[in-house]
Amino acid sequence: MEVKVLQVEGVKFDVFARNHKIACDQPTENGGADSGMTPPELLLASLGSCAAFYAAEYLQTRNLAKTGVEVSVTAEKLLKPARLGNFNVLVTSPVALTAEQTESMTRCVHHCLVHNTLLSPPEIKIEIAAAVLQ
Repeated sequence: MEVKVLQVEGVKFDVFARNHKIACDQPTENGGADSGMTPPELLLASLGSCAAFYAAEYLQTRNLAKTGVEVSVTAEKLLKPARLGNFNVLVTSPVALTAEQTESMTRCVHHCLVHNTLLSPPEIKIEIAAAVLQ
């Protein structure tokens, strides 16, 4: 799995994955043109869309609903170090569920790859590629 990020101008970037492209930018108050989501919003979007996938799969495989899943993700900006925390994922089912189905769907959504990655932080190696000044 790989994405590439290319600077367009200033604080605007294009993000490429396979044959897809999305814009990443900052709000105007941060020097951007507000033409795309910020990196933290992209993280929330990743978590939310992953949770939505698992919820939709749960409903579809049980013939409960084929469309209509909605997910809202919130998080707080924390300091020292600067990061996101206190995530809240609200999955709204388009159909009524029994208590047992709700519990089962919750277990299913907990299998989300992004959710599990955030729960078990990976090692992140950062390398800088730059020409050496002589």
